Amino acid sequence: MGTVVVAAVLVCVVGLILKGMHKDKKNGRSSCGGDCSSCGGRCHR
Repeated sequence: MGTVVVAAVLVCVVGLILKGMHKDKKNGRSSCGGDCSSCGGRCHR
């Protein structure tokens, strides 16, 4: 039973993180910071 509770909490936390990342991307904000040299090649400009 404890494993199920921990798994449910982890799923909720990951879901909230993904929701926040999606919201930030929708609003034009990203973790890249606009500096493509420090982005590791993932910059989409």
